[in-house]
Amino acid sequence: MTNSSISPQAASAEIVNAVAPPTLMQFDPRKVPFVAGEVEGLPPVAAEQLTAQALRTRFATPPVWTPELRREPRMTDRVPAQAAVLVPIVQRPEGATVLLTERTSNLSTHSGQVAFPGGRVDPEDANIAAAALREAWEEVGLSARYIEVLGSLPTYTTVTSFIVTPVVALVQPDFELTINPYEVADAFEVPLAWLMDPANHRHHTVPAPDGTRRQWYSMPYQDGPDERFVWGATAGMLRNLYRFLAA
Repeated sequence: MTNSSISPQAASAEIVNAVAPPTLMQFDPRKVPFVAGEVEGLPPVAAEQLTAQALRTRFATPPVWTPELRREPRMTDRVPAQAAVLVPIVQRPEGATVLLTERTSNLSTHSGQVAFPGGRVDPEDANIAAAALREAWEEVGLSARYIEVLGSLPTYTTVTSFIVTPVVALVQPDFELTINPYEVADAFEVPLAWLMDPANHRHHTVPAPDGTRRQWYSMPYQDGPDERFVWGATAGMLRNLYRFLAA
């Protein structure tokens, strides 16, 4: 599902949920083999736990749980910075979806990177949630009047030293997007139930220059003729959402 109307608005931007600086990307993540069997055996989140009311209840009275992923290997000398992303759960009649974006090539040499709307927290932002809402408006024109913030997940520190807080929200479905072409090439939706089923998660590992092994998840989603390759930090935050909802 996409909505790609274009506005002339322009803004400088940094990809806070980038998987690695372009100079450090020495492989095509789509071609890295995944570790078969490692994500098998985990149950999907039940459909009744993905309703709007169930999600409200889960965030209002969270369970005891442990995030699976909190920090990626540091690969830059950037001073750590606070950032926020919006995890927009759209309340479609046929089932909830998650709104994601594909970033433009001018923000990274790796065009088509999948991300949540988000960015650096500005001093003018009242709080983390306000930063996530502002970024969603600036990037895809998603108005706060359609958004009900449920809460946040634990921070996720990226290889680019952004300390990202995922802000999870319900979104009413009658919005219209106005995409900022300087930041976003496309916007699309993936069924929440699909993302919350570990059968669709792949675990990858590849040797790192320092002798260790770099690991990440991917969630390749076939959206009609297009493969939406969700991986790296975005997949890691979705994996934490799975752990939270499955706890």
